[in-house]
Amino acid sequence: QDYFTDENRVLKKDPQQDYHLEYAMENSTHTILAFSRELHTCDTNDKSITESTVRVIWAYHHKDMGEAGQNYHGSNRGTKSLRLLNPEREEVLSASLPYFDLTNKDVPVPDKDTTYWCQMFKIPVQHEKHHVTKVEPLIQKGHENLVHHILLYQCSSNLNDSVLDYGHECYHPNMPDSFLTCETVIFAWAIGGEGFTYPPHVGLSIGTAADPLFVLMEVHYDNPSYTEGLIDNSGLRLIYTPVLRKYDAGVIEAGLWVSLFHNIPPGMPEFVSEGHCTLECLEEALGAERPAGIQVFAVLLHAHLAGRAIRMRHFHNGEEQKLLAYDDEFDFNFQEFQYLKEERTILPGDNLITECHYSTVDRIRMTWV
Repeated sequence: QDYFTDENRVLKKDPQQDYHLEYAMENSTHTILAFSRELHTCDTNDKSITESTVRVIWAYHHKDMGEAGQNYHGSNRGTKSLRLLNPEREEVLSASLPYFDLTNKDVPVPDKDTTYWCQMFKIPVQHEKHHVTKVEPLIQKGHENLVHHILLYQCSSNLNDSVLDYGHECYHPNMPDSFLTCETVIFAWAIGGEGFTYPPHVGLSIGTAADPLFVLMEVHYDNPSYTEGLIDNSGLRLIYTPVLRKYDAGVIEAGLWVSLFHNIPPGMPEFVSEGHCTLECLEEALGAERPAGIQVFAVLLHAHLAGRAIRMRHFHNGEEQKLLAYDDEFDFNFQEFQYLKEERTILPGDNLITECHYSTVDRIRMTWV
């Protein structure tokens, strides 16, 4: 049945029943209920379902609900963040497809809040073009909350294998110079996300002279409890195929650059920052190489603990288009790619504005982003 709660968490039956049971089944171990509901019910007691993150709360009791009302669930409860309207990608990959892993080897995670660890890798697939069709996170068991995000950068092809021998803390004065040649992001994963499957007509190109030979994997470790003695072996698995797809995939980064000039005052229930990818920038970036524009098929919205909402705005000829992507209920622990229902063309001379909404109402010091 359709219930709602008040500010005291008391369950009340909704006079407007928008819950429609599709089917139910029960066996010795499971009860399954499948139901449907309108996305927007025009009922003030219901929450509209949008493309934003939805926090689903579940609870159950082993006895059916009696006339006196529901039984208290005790510890049989939990939550899960979901994006209910994110279209699912059907797995059409062959289980026999080759893959290679890029994983850290016994990295000691310092007992400090934030660490960025960089390690260089050499792509094992060479001499012939292949397409990466899926990238999966390989997070060490028990470290699901420690590994916050992983970025993969393309590096200079002029390096030699000696750069593979050592990892180092990123953005450190003693960081190897070879790391500075790694500027272009070719893949990104963030906490809570699952594997990313490219659309059937798109793949990440590897194996040609223009493709990355050396890549830098940057892992952001989040250790707010300052736990000592942590050793990590997390990374990424890249699944690839010799059967080429029509288009090569790339990454365009837009948003607020991490800098000391970007700071958020404490005690703010809402604070908005904007990152502008200007028409001059996109004209220069796309004009010569991609005059017909690029096609966007997925977006990864990324922020940290103070983030509450992110909106990616798109302007063409000075006129605002439909939002490229948004999440008005951003969850720091659930960051996964949003697949666009229809690919969006971004042309030279367009504008992109990344709008980040923060809350620092529980903080007493400045937040440096």
